[in-house]
Amino acid sequence: MHRFPSYEKKPSRIEIIPMIDVMMFLLVFFVLISLNVIPMTGVKTKLPTAGVTEQANPKNKVVITLLKNGEMMFDDIKVQVSNLNALLEKKKSEFGENFSVLINGDESASLQNLIDVMDVLKKNNISAMTIAAKKRF
Repeated sequence: MHRFPSYEKKPSRIEIIPMIDVMMFLLVFFVLISLNVIPMTGVKTKLPTAGVTEQANPKNKVVITLLKNGEMMFDDIKVQVSNLNALLEKKKSEFGENFSVLINGDESASLQNLIDVMDVLKKNNISAMTIAAKKRF
Protein backbone atom coordinates (compact mmCIF):
# COMPACT_ATOMS: atom_id res chain seq x y z
CA MET A 1 0.00 0.00 0.00
CA HIS A 2 1.26 3.37 -0.93
CA ARG A 3 1.11 6.22 1.58
CA PHE A 4 1.07 9.82 0.63
CA PRO A 5 3.36 12.09 2.55
CA SER A 6 1.58 14.15 5.16
CA TYR A 7 1.93 17.87 5.09
CA GLU A 8 1.60 20.22 7.97
CA LYS A 9 -1.62 22.20 7.66
CA LYS A 10 -1.05 25.95 7.49
CA PRO A 11 -3.65 28.20 9.00
CA SER A 12 -5.73 29.99 6.33
CA ARG A 13 -5.48 33.73 5.97
CA ILE A 14 -7.89 36.23 4.57
CA GLU A 15 -6.11 39.03 2.79
CA ILE A 16 -8.05 42.23 3.40
CA ILE A 17 -5.81 44.71 1.58
CA PRO A 18 -7.14 43.76 -1.88
CA MET A 19 -10.65 43.95 -0.44
CA ILE A 20 -9.98 47.49 0.81
CA ASP A 21 -8.70 48.45 -2.65
CA VAL A 22 -11.85 47.12 -4.28
CA MET A 23 -14.08 48.97 -1.80
CA MET A 24 -12.21 52.24 -2.39
CA PHE A 25 -12.56 51.79 -6.15
CA LEU A 26 -16.32 51.19 -5.78
CA LEU A 27 -16.71 54.23 -3.55
CA VAL A 28 -14.89 56.51 -5.98
CA PHE A 29 -16.77 55.02 -8.93
CA PHE A 30 -20.20 55.62 -7.38
CA VAL A 31 -19.36 59.14 -6.23
CA LEU A 32 -18.16 60.15 -9.69
CA ILE A 33 -21.12 58.53 -11.41
CA SER A 34 -23.62 60.13 -9.05
CA LEU A 35 -22.16 63.58 -9.68
CA ASN A 36 -22.44 63.21 -13.45
CA VAL A 37 -25.65 61.21 -13.76
CA ILE A 38 -27.90 62.92 -11.23
CA PRO A 39 -28.75 66.34 -12.66
CA MET A 40 -28.21 69.34 -10.44
CA THR A 41 -31.38 71.01 -9.26
CA GLY A 42 -32.08 74.57 -10.20
CA VAL A 43 -31.69 76.66 -13.29
CA LYS A 44 -28.33 77.18 -14.93
CA THR A 45 -27.37 80.82 -15.08
CA LYS A 46 -24.11 82.56 -15.77
CA LEU A 47 -23.92 85.16 -13.01
CA PRO A 48 -22.57 88.63 -13.70
CA THR A 49 -19.28 89.54 -12.07
CA ALA A 50 -18.62 92.21 -9.46
CA GLY A 51 -15.46 93.61 -7.91
CA VAL A 52 -16.82 93.45 -4.36
CA THR A 53 -19.06 90.62 -3.21
CA GLU A 54 -20.22 89.36 0.16
CA GLN A 55 -21.77 86.11 1.28
CA ALA A 56 -25.43 86.42 2.31
CA ASN A 57 -27.38 83.43 3.59
CA PRO A 58 -30.69 84.64 5.01
CA LYS A 59 -32.88 82.12 6.78
CA ASN A 60 -36.11 82.77 4.87
CA LYS A 61 -35.41 83.64 1.28
CA VAL A 62 -37.18 83.68 -2.04
CA VAL A 63 -35.14 83.26 -5.22
CA ILE A 64 -36.22 85.08 -8.36
CA THR A 65 -34.22 83.98 -11.40
CA LEU A 66 -34.02 86.09 -14.55
CA LEU A 67 -33.08 83.99 -17.56
CA LYS A 68 -31.35 85.24 -20.69
CA ASN A 69 -34.33 84.35 -22.90
CA GLY A 70 -36.57 86.74 -20.93
CA GLU A 71 -38.28 84.12 -18.77
CA MET A 72 -38.55 84.48 -15.02
CA MET A 73 -38.54 81.82 -12.29
CA PHE A 74 -39.88 82.19 -8.75
CA ASP A 75 -38.38 79.43 -6.56
CA ASP A 76 -38.04 77.09 -9.59
CA ILE A 77 -41.54 77.88 -10.94
CA LYS A 78 -41.91 79.76 -14.23
CA VAL A 79 -43.83 82.99 -13.69
CA GLN A 80 -44.72 86.20 -15.45
CA VAL A 81 -44.13 89.63 -13.92
CA SER A 82 -47.90 90.01 -13.52
CA ASN A 83 -48.04 86.90 -11.25
CA LEU A 84 -45.08 87.99 -9.14
CA ASN A 85 -47.17 90.27 -6.91
CA ALA A 86 -49.52 87.46 -5.82
CA LEU A 87 -46.64 85.07 -5.14
CA LEU A 88 -44.83 87.65 -3.01
CA GLU A 89 -48.01 88.28 -1.02
CA LYS A 90 -48.31 84.54 -0.40
CA LYS A 91 -44.69 84.39 0.85
CA LYS A 92 -45.33 87.45 3.02
CA SER A 93 -48.23 85.68 4.70
CA GLU A 94 -46.11 82.53 5.11
CA PHE A 95 -42.91 84.12 6.45
CA GLY A 96 -44.22 87.43 7.77
CA GLU A 97 -41.92 90.38 7.18
CA ASN A 98 -38.80 88.29 7.89
CA PHE A 99 -37.77 87.16 4.42
CA SER A 100 -35.30 88.26 1.83
CA VAL A 101 -35.46 88.20 -1.96
CA LEU A 102 -32.43 86.96 -3.89
CA ILE A 103 -32.38 88.02 -7.53
CA ASN A 104 -30.36 85.50 -9.48
CA GLY A 105 -29.96 86.74 -13.02
CA ASP A 106 -28.03 85.61 -16.04
CA GLU A 107 -25.41 88.13 -17.13
CA SER A 108 -27.17 88.56 -20.47
CA ALA A 109 -30.67 88.91 -18.96
CA SER A 110 -32.60 92.04 -19.81
CA LEU A 111 -32.11 95.01 -17.53
CA GLN A 112 -35.80 95.78 -18.03
CA ASN A 113 -36.71 92.47 -16.36
CA LEU A 114 -34.61 93.45 -13.35
CA ILE A 115 -36.31 96.84 -13.15
CA ASP A 116 -39.73 95.17 -13.41
CA VAL A 117 -38.91 92.84 -10.51
CA MET A 118 -37.56 95.70 -8.43
CA ASP A 119 -40.76 97.69 -9.08
CA VAL A 120 -42.90 94.80 -7.82
CA LEU A 121 -40.68 94.48 -4.72
CA LYS A 122 -40.97 98.21 -4.05
CA LYS A 123 -44.79 98.08 -4.39
CA ASN A 124 -44.85 95.26 -1.81
CA ASN A 125 -42.60 97.20 0.59
CA ILE A 126 -39.89 94.54 0.41
CA SER A 127 -36.56 96.16 1.08
CA ALA A 128 -34.48 93.06 1.87
CA MET A 129 -33.18 92.31 -1.61
CA THR A 130 -29.89 90.89 -2.83
CA ILE A 131 -28.57 90.55 -6.37
CA ALA A 132 -26.43 87.47 -6.90
CA ALA A 133 -23.01 87.93 -8.51
CA LYS A 134 -19.71 86.13 -8.61
CA LYS A 135 -16.44 87.76 -7.63
CA ARG A 136 -14.34 89.19 -10.42
CA PHE A 137 -10.71 88.12 -10.28
